[in-house]
Amino acid sequence: MKNSICILLGMFLSTSVVANESGFDPEKFANEYFAAWTASQAPNATKQNLEDYLALLKDDVGHQHIPYDPDDTRTPDAKQNMREGMLHYLGKHIEYHSELLGITYGLNAVALQFHVSLKAKRGPDSPIETMSYNALEVLEMEDGKVAMIRKYQ
Repeated sequence: MKNSICILLGMFLSTSVVANESGFDPEKFANEYFAAWTASQAPNATKQNLEDYLALLKDDVGHQHIPYDPDDTRTPDAKQNMREGMLHYLGKHIEYHSELLGITYGLNAVALQFHVSLKAKRGPDSPIETMSYNALEVLEMEDGKVAMIRKYQ
């Protein structure tokens, strides 16, 4: 019995050491992710800002935006589809401000709580939209990258 406990304790400690040696810092990642996302939404956002954000995602990233899009399907071309969708809206914000309110994390997940206020003009003939909301974004991680984004507003 003593040997079994020692072996299990040894396995747990070695697993903990390996996890810590992976170098993944969820709080640091959350701040980098939030900064990249915010830069991609800025009025003067560039394609490079968009690529910096997309670099944090897996190619088959899933994206679920409750209540607008309940589908959480992951497909091989998901990141490319996000790129195309985000390019369409790149630079459409007249004003964009976001404030990170909190970060929490657990095994393979990082959650960000934030507030956004923005003004946007989606098309040349469309009115200026003004929005202000709190959101929760849960990032499910694989291999140090975002595999699933679940947004709640």
